[in-house]
Amino acid sequence: MSFRLRLFLSFSLLWLLFLVGALYLAGQGVERALRGHLEATLLEDAKRAAEAYRKGQTGTLLTTGGVYLHLYAEDGEALILTQEAHRLPPEVLKGVGETPKVIWQGGFAAALVRTPLGLHPSQPSPFGALILALTQDTAPIDLAQKALRQALLEAFFLLFPLGTALVYLTARLTARPLEEAAKEIARRNPERLDPVPLNLPKDEFGRMVEAVNSLLFALKEAKEKERAFLAEASHELRTPLTVLLGHLDRLRRNPQDLEALRTMEATAERMRRLVEDLLSLARGEAERTLNPHIVDLKALAEEAAREYGVAFQGEALEVLGDPDRLLQMLRNLIANGVRAAGREGVWVRLKREGGNALLEVEDHGPGIPEDLLPRLFERFARGPGGGTGLGLAIAQAIARAHGGEITVESQPGLTLFRVRLPLLEEEA
Repeated sequence: MSFRLRLFLSFSLLWLLFLVGALYLAGQGVERALRGHLEATLLEDAKRAAEAYRKGQTGTLLTTGGVYLHLYAEDGEALILTQEAHRLPPEVLKGVGETPKVIWQGGFAAALVRTPLGLHPSQPSPFGALILALTQDTAPIDLAQKALRQALLEAFFLLFPLGTALVYLTARLTARPLEEAAKEIARRNPERLDPVPLNLPKDEFGRMVEAVNSLLFALKEAKEKERAFLAEASHELRTPLTVLLGHLDRLRRNPQDLEALRTMEATAERMRRLVEDLLSLARGEAERTLNPHIVDLKALAEEAAREYGVAFQGEALEVLGDPDRLLQMLRNLIANGVRAAGREGVWVRLKREGGNALLEVEDHGPGIPEDLLPRLFERFARGPGGGTGLGLAIAQAIARAHGGEITVESQPGLTLFRVRLPLLEEEA
């Protein structure tokens, strides 16, 4: 079921309920008004009649047109009955008091009041009390109600189709931009990730299309990065493979060429590191969900420094993190320094800086070109020391996954990497 159809059915149902309710309330209101007017008229006539009989002035009695006056004894016997069809049963007359009240019988309404009978205005009544009954046919009200119901029914059959047509047009106009957006979104595929044209107001639908456009933009950007990554990875792998093939040809001509063998070994090691870094990035290991432990950062830094034979000094500090990922980060930073300055030209330091642990890897190599610094932590950004161009990108991803950041300062003869990681709360 389409959104337009659901919208149309929902609003049609609401229109039906509203129309039926409005017409019902209108009919009930008119009926109450007619009955209320009749009751008010009968009560007023009953008061005047009771006053006239009490004072013995029945000759001056005037009633509203269409009203019949009846007299009953207190035991319910009819003394004067001006309309036989309006005869009241004795049980109805029981309990009638001097305050008029209205009752409804089949086909007529009656106002009942108990009053003494006087012979002269100045003489009290020597007789018992009488019950006056003023009645009026309800046929005109019944006819009016019937006509009203007929009119309301005709109004329903006129208004409901008109309202339904308006609901359909409204649903169509409301759903059209969304349907067009849905068609545009359906045309998108991995090869077509351009934004959906936005012809919607800034409401919920408009914000939804904006969110889809943001997602499409992110997918397009990721796809472009993937293409660039594959192109760069292919280039990076092609170069050492070409070197290997050249040295294999040398070995084929001269099996005793040890220099070619050593070069091949170094090239193969470089390719191994490159493949490991590529796999790490492809699997998202640098940014994967961490396996946090309380990590002795000093012990970790000492281990990494010892592996590369570089100098280390620092204080004991603890952080919450993944020790394997943090060790990989340290190895990448130290390896970068060793390639630039050799083992003797690299120092690793660890100290406290406010609520952070500050790791510094300093080397006295040639420095990093100024134009390379802004993109140093991007994939395949390589300095003069060589390498795969992936180690620093992985190191930065690991630092950020731990809530930290790596910064770098460089000039000819000195490069300093700083890693700031949040300390444990009790340490901070």
